[in-house]
Amino acid sequence: MKTDTVYKRTFNQMLDLVSAGEPGARIPSETQLSSTLGVSRTTIRKVLGQLCSRRILRFDDRARFIRTTQCSEAYFPLLETVSTSDQVEKQFMEWMLRGDTKPGTLINELEMARQFAVGTTGIREFLNRFSRFGLIEKRPNSGWLFKGFTESFASELFEIREMFELRSALAFSRLPKDNCVWKQLKLIEQEHHALLAHIDTRFHDFSDLDNRFHRLVNCGAPNRFVDDFHEIISFVFHYHYQWNKADEKERNEVAIAEHLAYINALSSGDAQHVERACRDHLLSARTTLIKSITN
Repeated sequence: MKTDTVYKRTFNQMLDLVSAGEPGARIPSETQLSSTLGVSRTTIRKVLGQLCSRRILRFDDRARFIRTTQCSEAYFPLLETVSTSDQVEKQFMEWMLRGDTKPGTLINELEMARQFAVGTTGIREFLNRFSRFGLIEKRPNSGWLFKGFTESFASELFEIREMFELRSALAFSRLPKDNCVWKQLKLIEQEHHALLAHIDTRFHDFSDLDNRFHRLVNCGAPNRFVDDFHEIISFVFHYHYQWNKADEKERNEVAIAEHLAYINALSSGDAQHVERACRDHLLSARTTLIKSITN
């Protein structure tokens, strides 16, 4: 299962690279792709072979070239490309966002495992990770209790987020232009424009896009502790979107515009521009979060 997941995720990442390229362009070597995507050359070779079989790439004189960039139908479903823990996190966020979960809600492991189509062990591990922050509490013989969070908790959390993300954003803007993160940023920028064009019907989808954008920014200064901390950031900042539903579309529309300005600043490489765009967006997010809690 793990190998299959890695293969499918790598296959989708290769499709991203192909989509961002031009027909006739040469694909990087297996060694380069292995380093960029963080997988073995065996996996890369298997993916490239499949792309050639599907006539998305062509093999010519020991090199591979893009045959077509029209490959949107070839992607594997998202849930097939992520680990069980990531699946649980994503589905749990979705459950919180789409539902009407309030502080004091009881969470049943078995019921949730059945709903998410995963084992109870995966659910328990996920809940245990968040219990150390005081947001979820294990209750004897009654499952888990979602406790919610206070304005003080949110403010403390935000102070840490600002420090981490500003550092990452500045480091991201200094990365060489041939680094693979720039292609990923371009793809995410295109997703923002696509979502903005259909904001009336797809504004709920901003939550996932927001999470992926900020995770990408954190790649500017990779840090295992920041990655772990991002889990609780995602939980809090995505959970609050379910409150004040009346203006959710408008808030997400504003946030998309801020993201686009942020992306433009990152691409400029200007440190002052990056810092200003980062601080402006985080201040807006902080204001929205505090307002949601106090209301």
